[in-house]
Amino acid sequence: MERNALAQTLDCGQCFRWKREADGSFTGMAGGRWAHISEDNFADVVKDKFWAGYFDMGLDYVGIRLEFCRLDPLLEKAVAFAPDIRILNQEPWEAMCSFIISQCNNIGRIKGIISRLCTAYGEEAENGMHAFPLPEKLASLKDEDLLRLGCGFRAPYIIDAARRVSCGSVDFGVLKGMPLAEARKKLTCVRGVGPKVADCTLLYGMHRLEAFPMDVWMKRAMKTLFPGRTPEFFGRYAGIAQQYIYYYSRSNPQIFKEDALKA
Repeated sequence: MERNALAQTLDCGQCFRWKREADGSFTGMAGGRWAHISEDNFADVVKDKFWAGYFDMGLDYVGIRLEFCRLDPLLEKAVAFAPDIRILNQEPWEAMCSFIISQCNNIGRIKGIISRLCTAYGEEAENGMHAFPLPEKLASLKDEDLLRLGCGFRAPYIIDAARRVSCGSVDFGVLKGMPLAEARKKLTCVRGVGPKVADCTLLYGMHRLEAFPMDVWMKRAMKTLFPGRTPEFFGRYAGIAQQYIYYYSRSNPQIFKEDALKA
């Protein structure tokens, strides 16, 4: 089990602008703000309204965990493995762009690309770091500008997304109030945005807690741990259940080997 409660949230693949320091603390950016957060100072950090919102302090995670534990014994096991996971309230454009970059990529490379993107095109913020670039800034670029940063085949997707957000054809405020299926359909009109990236944008960028991103790991986890179940089985907080299941599965890859041996 991950002892560091912060790591369960900041180092689990839902965000990419936090660096884990040698002492277990984290430094990073969110909403153009820099922070150094540790287990010791977390309670003080979230006294600030911005950080309280970012870490979703207003939601009753204790109650949600109890609901999950009553729902299914395997879900209870996943919850117990990393009980401190929270769904961050990220800026929707940053979430969308970040998960476009995440395609066919690993976390180390994703963080590297995003870091270079922010340094090149984001406004300078505290401690020499840069805010995430505004869509209007990226909308004016050419593919080769992003290819130089290592974005690869994702470069035209990022630019297309930036242009659609800039001109208002993708309006996050409107999407937040749409039925989930309609919002997902609207997002998948953007080049390079499939169902998984759309659901990541909805869950991590718009706090649509019923969204349930399905990547290769989650498809394997659902098949192995919850055969025959759909995201709807987990209810209105399916996205939180997804995060528990994802973290548990990635941390325990042997469960898939055990399943293969039984087959």
